[in-house]
Amino acid sequence: MKATRQLHDLGQSLWLDNITRTLLDDGTLARYIAEDSVTGLTSNPSIFDAAIGNGDAYDAGIHAKTLAGLSGEPLFTELALEDLRRAADLFRPVFDATGQVDGWVSMEVSPLLAADTAGSIAAARHIHHQGQRDNLFVKIPGTPEGVPAIEEAIFLGIPINVTLLFSCEQYQASAEAYLRGIERRIAAGLDPRGSSVASLFVSRWDVAANKQLPDELHNKLGIAVSQQTYRAYRELLASKRWQKLAAAGARPQRLLWASTGTKDPSAPDTLYIGALAAPDTINTMPEKTLHAFGDHGQLHGVLSDDGGDADAVLAQIAKAGVDIDALALKLQQDGADAFVKSWNQLLQRIADKAGALAEKSKGPALP
Repeated sequence: MKATRQLHDLGQSLWLDNITRTLLDDGTLARYIAEDSVTGLTSNPSIFDAAIGNGDAYDAGIHAKTLAGLSGEPLFTELALEDLRRAADLFRPVFDATGQVDGWVSMEVSPLLAADTAGSIAAARHIHHQGQRDNLFVKIPGTPEGVPAIEEAIFLGIPINVTLLFSCEQYQASAEAYLRGIERRIAAGLDPRGSSVASLFVSRWDVAANKQLPDELHNKLGIAVSQQTYRAYRELLASKRWQKLAAAGARPQRLLWASTGTKDPSAPDTLYIGALAAPDTINTMPEKTLHAFGDHGQLHGVLSDDGGDADAVLAQIAKAGVDIDALALKLQQDGADAFVKSWNQLLQRIADKAGALAEKSKGPALP
């Protein structure tokens, strides 16, 4: 049995951390669904920046929307949602068959709103309305300002993918926001069945920390933080507070492993897939990693509910000089900054393309 199928049968959802118009047009995404057990996907500004910049697949759409008077963020949002609606339709059978647990796609609010609670809420409402698909998550970062926006969005019935989580504490803050949103819905007499995932970024820990650590501790920090967070996730699902909500019909916020492509060329290319196998979780992976795991991936057991050796490993890493709490904050801020950079590049790229296409459509100058 293919390793991707083994993960699926274990109870972990495999999502693609990519979307391009070409993937949709040439049937590649449909093939991933059929052959690699892919049951959802995620997107972000960096993904769309690469997708729109690498080739001409979006040129016709950019030109048509420019002619219709769109530019900047509204043009990009509609361009992205065209792709995500098509992807959502491909995943709709999974969405229906799993009772809306799986089969999701994700669209990010503007990264410029990472420190703007009210702006994030307004953007989430807009994307949710404009997206026109029940299986579309709106991504809001789990920054201090994002946490109250997450709670409010859940209360409003907007499905939320909490992004840019790096530590157990950041995860717990987003989980608390989800619980409060559901509790408010119940108190208001609304349907308690909200939908959310909490995305913990893994590999960036090791990219940041490896240079400070001895070789024997390389590429262990991201997995240890994940183990620690998985323990907190299991403890929350076993808590009386959650059990009360579940009895009322609420659905759990699922834990998602993000940034799971191996960055260290000396490490196995499936490192974070095999290490993070766990039921009731999601692993969203780049195409290269999906191919690698499908080709030669292996499962080496599942994550332990008690966190395994996470505490011991984290203690070793701290003793070696890594301030893990400070690094978690830095990684979240760096991640937010990187998305802002990609966002600005993306909007500039679209503007440049729109201008070039407009000039081209005028044809050669008359003599």
